[in-house]
Amino acid sequence: MHKKLRVAAYAVCVRDGQLLLARSPAPDGTPEWVLPGGGMEHGEDPLDTVVRELDEETGYRVEVTGLLGLDSSHHVFPREGLHGPVDHHGLRIVYEGRVVGGELRNEVNGSTDLAAWHDLDAVPDLVRVRLVDIALKLWRERPVDGRVFVSEKA
Repeated sequence: MHKKLRVAAYAVCVRDGQLLLARSPAPDGTPEWVLPGGGMEHGEDPLDTVVRELDEETGYRVEVTGLLGLDSSHHVFPREGLHGPVDHHGLRIVYEGRVVGGELRNEVNGSTDLAAWHDLDAVPDLVRVRLVDIALKLWRERPVDGRVFVSEKA
């Protein structure tokens, strides 16, 4: 079985009671809201990753104002690519960020197609990935160990 480790960095940016999110197609093509951020490049510092990804996906320059925590996910996918089953481990680093420049725009030819601010109260009604709930819980609770539990059906 092929083993794959993916390390990624994301940012929770809240301004005036709104959360910055990006929209990305799910594996079945359905659009879903995601936290802006993404995978680290080899040799890249995670803080540089989140700053780069936010710029790419939203058009904003951000300042990282804190480390909120980590999320680790482990799944075995029956078929991915030519190698058969994949044992996938994702490590997501979640920062808090503040917009310091740039202008909101949509990513072109990337993994997302739309960036938008959403009222915090409206987030539970959005079609979203689980990491959005995890990141918001980290932002609200600020646990000492940087970890929270969010059920699969949050």
